[in-house]
Amino acid sequence: MGNKPLAKLAALLCYPTFGMTDTHAHLDRLETPGAALERAGNLQAVLTLGTDVESSAAATGFAETWPNVFAGVGIHPTEAENYTAAAAELLRELAGHPRVRASGETGIDYYWDAASREAQLRALEFQFDLAREHDLVMVFHVRSQDGSDAAERDLESWIRNNHPPRFVLHAFGGDMKLAETALELGGYVSFAGNLTYKKNSHLRNAAASLPADRLLVETDSPYLPPVPMRGKKNEPAFVRYTLETMAAVRGLEFQEMERISDENARRLFRW
Repeated sequence: MGNKPLAKLAALLCYPTFGMTDTHAHLDRLETPGAALERAGNLQAVLTLGTDVESSAAATGFAETWPNVFAGVGIHPTEAENYTAAAAELLRELAGHPRVRASGETGIDYYWDAASREAQLRALEFQFDLAREHDLVMVFHVRSQDGSDAAERDLESWIRNNHPPRFVLHAFGGDMKLAETALELGGYVSFAGNLTYKKNSHLRNAAASLPADRLLVETDSPYLPPVPMRGKKNEPAFVRYTLETMAAVRGLEFQEMERISDENARRLFRW
């Protein structure tokens, strides 16, 4: 029992943080989410996203328990075949929770071929309704099959046709046409741990060139662990490594990039 304070101190020294923001995580998919949040120290905010009814309910539970955690509720495009009237009713109730800040993670995914295009668009439209009803940010996932940009083009078209008032492209994959459309319509672009991967110079070029006031950082925990944590499960504390890379490619001091990304997140999510 006497070793617990030392163990906690050691964890904080291994994963130092300085009030940063993780704008996209899946805390319910971490083995020990409470311990991960403790290792994250004094992160200003963590947004944990639901991908179905169960994980959306879990997200609101985390937000009730941890003062710096907020929730997003929705149906991931790969779960769109499970969108039913009953699911819609439960998600609509969760969306009214005072700690909920986002509708989603929603979007379009043709990589996994897990749901039809029609089912994904129905789920997307429902989450657009949630966003409008509860003044929430739409969090967009998009992924095409290798060698294709079909999902990006469909999402771009949907955004242009619907003009969601507040939205973010999560874990940006490098499609600049989609990014330009998002920026034109007031959206934000969020970078995850893959920004740090050696092969992804196109992502670093994008992070260097996009407007500073639209940039966010995230972990997508437990996925996309950044260098030097590859091989581990990602967690909110590791957001600092993505932020370090973003600061480096923009030629800024770490604290300045932190200030900018934190302000952007507060402006968008209103926490």
